[in-house]
Amino acid sequence: MTHPIIEIMDTTLRDGEQTSGVSFVPHEKLMIARLLLEELKVDRVEVASARVSEGEAQAVRMICDWAARHDMLSRVEVLGFVDGHESVDWIYRTGCRAINLLCKGSLKHCTRQLKKTPQEHIDDIRRVLDYADTRGMAVNVYLEDWSGGMKDSPDYVFRLMDALRDTPIRRFMLPDTLGILNPLQVIEYMRKMLKRYPDKHFDFHAHNDYDLAVSNVLAAVLSGCRGLHTTINGLGERAGNAPLASVQAILKDHFQAVTRIDESRLNDVSRVVESYSGVVIPPNKPIVGENVFTQVAGVHADGDNKSNLYCNDLLPERFGRKREYALGKTSGKANIQKNLQDLGLQLDEESMRKVTERIIELGDKKELVTQEDLPYIVSDVLKHDVRSERVKLKSYIVNLAYGLKPMATLKVEVNGREYEESSSGDGQYDAFVRALRKVYKGTLGRDFPMLTNYAVSIPPGGRTDAFVQTVITWQFRDRMFRTRGLDADQTEAAIKATLKMLNIIEGDYDEVSTAKSL
Repeated sequence: MTHPIIEIMDTTLRDGEQTSGVSFVPHEKLMIARLLLEELKVDRVEVASARVSEGEAQAVRMICDWAARHDMLSRVEVLGFVDGHESVDWIYRTGCRAINLLCKGSLKHCTRQLKKTPQEHIDDIRRVLDYADTRGMAVNVYLEDWSGGMKDSPDYVFRLMDALRDTPIRRFMLPDTLGILNPLQVIEYMRKMLKRYPDKHFDFHAHNDYDLAVSNVLAAVLSGCRGLHTTINGLGERAGNAPLASVQAILKDHFQAVTRIDESRLNDVSRVVESYSGVVIPPNKPIVGENVFTQVAGVHADGDNKSNLYCNDLLPERFGRKREYALGKTSGKANIQKNLQDLGLQLDEESMRKVTERIIELGDKKELVTQEDLPYIVSDVLKHDVRSERVKLKSYIVNLAYGLKPMATLKVEVNGREYEESSSGDGQYDAFVRALRKVYKGTLGRDFPMLTNYAVSIPPGGRTDAFVQTVITWQFRDRMFRTRGLDADQTEAAIKATLKMLNIIEGDYDEVSTAKSL
């Protein structure tokens, strides 16, 4: 059986940037383009729209300069318009040599927006095609609102295609511009196109207004479409576009289709785009969401211990991730054992029972329990030091005064010796951490972890006048981990999370000291 080969064009940098509130600066566009082409290995990238701004032109020049030096220029494309010479010249000056020409794919868009007859529009398109040819430009054509055209004016769509079928257009790109189609309609319309124009390369461009973008993509491939448009994390106007991670997984697992995508890089690239765009990935988003490879129910962990009974083909290792087992009221002994194994801890049956009861109690209060909390819970329940408290906060004071920078003074005990430092900061907690950093970097000459994420929330089901929960993500050397603090005061909760972090990294310092003495 021959498996279909599907070409992926990613438009995160063009259509994805049309997400409300998203704007990439030139160096961010270059970094994302490099990740898409070099790391993820998408076939093509659409990086901008012509004539937007000088900043946009600068970004395209940077991308094209890099791509030309790495023999990838033919894979970089820019959206252009039927505007005589203007778009072609704008794109040519950036160094790009491929234009995605935006034509009207429905009669109402042609007559009501352009105020032109179909023949006038066709003549305008042909003039742009002829001029692009004199500049040595490759041309792909978007039939904007193709979905609306096939529903309401198919004769117009076919007239346009008939007029352009003998031109050097490389790809005809068929957008569901308003996200109005369902999979049955995609199959019907795509098959009509392929039946009339079997020698043409068609791309399908989905929008997610009805949450059907991924389903419609699969329908297009089933119908014989050879190219798909995606964005990272499903960015795009309104409800967004088809997300690359989901499209890749479905194509491979449900249709045995072949792409060039390197799945192992999907998660890392998604996180970079999340950071640059400011659009947070929902925790339950398939493939790249924080929770999608986390088992919560204890019966699932038990099943995974017995021949991976609760695993499917979406193995986290495919996507550069690993499976986790949540700790909460439904965890059960199996989840806790999985986490203890990761930490290198072993408990007898009676100890396991006590720890399980304690975690269920915390879960009933709807508190978040992280793997890093587990040694402390074990220590608290069993009344012995599974991880000894080698860093203790003896005292501290934080000041906040109008017109002055916050100040912190602290006394901390590290392995039995006390140290005192003061510092100012941009906030009370920032001042506290800066004082701690003075102790570790200045006095002790040690590395101090980098804070990469700081999240404050009321525990689910909690009240604003009760506890706040602070979860801090740290990067220390080559690993990332999280610690949690719970308190009625936000700063105190963050300080508790920070003390947990300091006790965790003491083990790393021990390992380094042992290695040096050998």
